[in-house]
Amino acid sequence: MHFSRQFFSHRLIWLALLVSLGIGLLFARTIWTMREDSWDYASRTNANLASTLERSIGGTLRSLDESLKGVVAGLERPEVMALPADIRNGVLFDNSLQVPGSGSVLVVDDRGDVVLDSSTLKPRQANFADRDYFLVFAKGSHQGLHVGRPVPSRLTGLYILPVTRAYHRADGSFAGVVVGAIRLSYFDGLFGSLDLGTGSRVDLYRTDGLLISRFPPHQADVNTSIAGTAALARLQADAVGIDAVDAAGADGTRQLQAWEHVGAYPLIVNVAQSSDTVLAKWHRSAWVLGVFSVLLMAGCVGLAMLFVRELLRRQAVSAELRLAERDRQTILDNLPSLVSYWDADLNNRFANSAYDTWFGVPAEQLRGRHCRELLGPSLYAMCEPFLRSALRGERQLFECTMVDKAGVLRHAIVSYVPDVDGHVVRGVFSQTTDITDRKRMEEQLFEEKERIRLTLQSIGDAVICTDAQGSITYLNPVAERLTGWQAFDAAGSQVDAVVCLHDPATGMPMPSPLRQAIQGVVQEVSVRGVVHHRTSGQRFDVQETASPITDRHGAVTGAVAVLRDVTEAVAMQARMAHLAQYDALTDLPNRLLLQDRAQLAIAHARRDGRSLAVMYIDLDGFKGVNDRLGHDMGDRLLVQFAQRLKGAVRESDTVCRQGGDEFVVLLPGLEDVEGACSVARKILATAATPFDLAGEPLSIGLSGGIAVFPAHGNTFEELTQHADAAMYTAKRSGRLQFMLYAGPGAEPRVIKQLLPEPG
Repeated sequence: MHFSRQFFSHRLIWLALLVSLGIGLLFARTIWTMREDSWDYASRTNANLASTLERSIGGTLRSLDESLKGVVAGLERPEVMALPADIRNGVLFDNSLQVPGSGSVLVVDDRGDVVLDSSTLKPRQANFADRDYFLVFAKGSHQGLHVGRPVPSRLTGLYILPVTRAYHRADGSFAGVVVGAIRLSYFDGLFGSLDLGTGSRVDLYRTDGLLISRFPPHQADVNTSIAGTAALARLQADAVGIDAVDAAGADGTRQLQAWEHVGAYPLIVNVAQSSDTVLAKWHRSAWVLGVFSVLLMAGCVGLAMLFVRELLRRQAVSAELRLAERDRQTILDNLPSLVSYWDADLNNRFANSAYDTWFGVPAEQLRGRHCRELLGPSLYAMCEPFLRSALRGERQLFECTMVDKAGVLRHAIVSYVPDVDGHVVRGVFSQTTDITDRKRMEEQLFEEKERIRLTLQSIGDAVICTDAQGSITYLNPVAERLTGWQAFDAAGSQVDAVVCLHDPATGMPMPSPLRQAIQGVVQEVSVRGVVHHRTSGQRFDVQETASPITDRHGAVTGAVAVLRDVTEAVAMQARMAHLAQYDALTDLPNRLLLQDRAQLAIAHARRDGRSLAVMYIDLDGFKGVNDRLGHDMGDRLLVQFAQRLKGAVRESDTVCRQGGDEFVVLLPGLEDVEGACSVARKILATAATPFDLAGEPLSIGLSGGIAVFPAHGNTFEELTQHADAAMYTAKRSGRLQFMLYAGPGAEPRVIKQLLPEPG
């Protein structure tokens, strides 16, 4: 079959080539015939032109010759010559001026002098004894009319053609010549009127080969001779002739020449027309016909090739269609879905083999049957609305359940796609896919997601999930409480906008551990930071741990962060750290903090050469207040006294509760002992005002002792011992006073008592 197709296509191409060759030969023959016709027409035209020129030039010469004969006859008659000069000239030259292109007629005597002039009564002074025509007649070697060589006129300087006849005396001796002239411009005008075209010319020769005139005119060509050439021999051979000559023109082009002898005169007129001019129209026609023939030949071959190619393509397409049909059926039969096509009447056009598995009906038996016969009454009633909508041009997608031929319940998703041709629905493509396993997996996945959701909502830590770009995908309720964002509101937002960690000390933003997890940074420990509530601005101390979420190929698809609220733990830690250095009741520094500050103050005082003081203070009668009013009132008294004590000292001083009703005051940076005494007076003054204990005023005294660095000790322990000793001395000495330590090892009597200033 393939061989026969190739043979037929090759024969068709050969036939097209033969037809195109015949067309080419036919056009070539036509073009050649047109050339011959053009050449013949040009030959006849040139011959007619040469004949016309011959008659015109011959007529001019005959007219001039008749005039010259009349002058000769008059010169040879004595009675004419005896007439007066004006009458004589009128008789002699009566016809000479009627010849076109001719000039004056002159009468020259046997010496060559001009004796008569047709244009004037007084002849010009000129001698023509040197002219060829005079010499010819003087020698007696010529009879009749003589055509001379073209010469420039001695009067105008323009070239003329002299035409002469001799006249004789009564005895027959040579008496002179009668000279007529034809201006060469006359020939130029005559020849130029022919309009032969570029590369063509008209020549006027004497029979001896002398060129008399040529058009287009060229002064250098006048009086040149072609004597002895083949061209002259051809012109002399026939009185009338036509021939094609190669390189005969001045430009070396091929020319069509037509010549004719001018009557009985020694002149030949030659019309030479360029072959390019002769064949110009033929060339244009030949090109047009040639191009048309080539296009026609190419079109013939091209059409044949297109036809063959189209034939082969159709054959190939037909084979491909059969192959595609087989492949389509193979693909459809191996699809995991039921695929079929139903026409506008819901009759089956084709179906794959899956219908046999589901319904027990082979595809071949199903073709042409109605959809109702396949589905049954109940299933068809459920599907019919969707089928009708599809036949109206609307795509349909729905789920349904059915029982296959084995009695197994199947879940399926059905797609009806209308086959639209223009505005007409021709049928419906149906695809039914078994989604039983997917349904089962969806149920399992839903149960798993529900367990995860309940778990995440139940745990006490905040859980935040993002995708690989850092956009929020999930917040559990605890995360909503910490951030102030609702899960639906935060979805799609960047994690940095929803959860921004700040440094607890500086308040500056910290790098997001969740972002670092997405970027592959391994987080070894949890990150401590502060999260601010979105609306209220409430501060939460949290510890954040983040981990990337990867797929089975190891690619990061997102991240999950767990935030633990440690606000209470941090507050408890800060409280414990504060209580480790401050009194729980009065919030004054305790002895441990006092000792640290004292060590630093002593170091500064030693470096700067300055002083500091340590005061011990005890409330007088505090135990009685506790016994009489209760410990709550006693604690309230201690708090009020602590506040007054802090108000009596500088910001740089330290007030410490030693325990019970004992207080210690550290006064760094003193110049001398008087600074400490001044502070002691202020403290005594603060205690002079009664205290308010639940509306009951209470006055209470105090006793204090002072030790000064470096006079009373070089260490804090020494200073506290001496200040404590001075305080007890003050108590024994009457209370409501401060005692200044007098020196180490001294007796109590040397302790100086400080009394409050009056007023």
